[in-house]
Amino acid sequence: MSKEKPATAAPPVTTVAVVEDNATFRRFLVDLINGTPDCRCVAACGSAEEGLEKIPPQHPDVVLMDIHLPGDSGIVCTARLRDLSPRTQVLMLTVYKDIKMIFQALKAGACGYLLKRSGGQEILDAIAELRAGGAPMTSEIARLLVRSFQSPAAAPPATATLTPREQEILALLASGLSNKEIAAKLSISFFTVRAHLMHIYEKLHVRSRTEATAKFIRN
Repeated sequence: MSKEKPATAAPPVTTVAVVEDNATFRRFLVDLINGTPDCRCVAACGSAEEGLEKIPPQHPDVVLMDIHLPGDSGIVCTARLRDLSPRTQVLMLTVYKDIKMIFQALKAGACGYLLKRSGGQEILDAIAELRAGGAPMTSEIARLLVRSFQSPAAAPPATATLTPREQEILALLASGLSNKEIAAKLSISFFTVRAHLMHIYEKLHVRSRTEATAKFIRN
């Protein structure tokens, strides 16, 4: 009598939701997901507001999120979903390559960032990579991020070298107060104010109240 082979467990199904205002592209994504044996679309929404209503009860594994939506943006929707469904991972799908927008999306909780011109297989690979703990990104986006970190840091303002007391005195000086008025306001002596001002002028490389005030305003 032959032994029955143990049944092979079916691979886990990845549940996916879509938030995309373009009906044609939304339908493409839904068909792409449902046409993949190990994926299933559980919600397809045309706005952030609809997404926040329909997606949290489903707790999908992945959300494909557009950035520019009618009403609230996809970035706002991503941040809210992170609170409402913490285990859901968001993959941004957009035509935009703006570095500020990329950082905003990642800060809001997005785990990946693909351009919409990515092919269907690339989108499916990105979903699989997300599920495996990765952070998929279109190569152009990854290069933008790398370049942004390689950019030289902005020089600190000149006033950063001042002590808190010196910054306080400089701010009062810039507001038009005399040395005597600054001394009275801070309950220190006139001579202490003069000593602080000498240090301020030296650190800022200026020679007068006017130059010090101008540098304060610029910084």
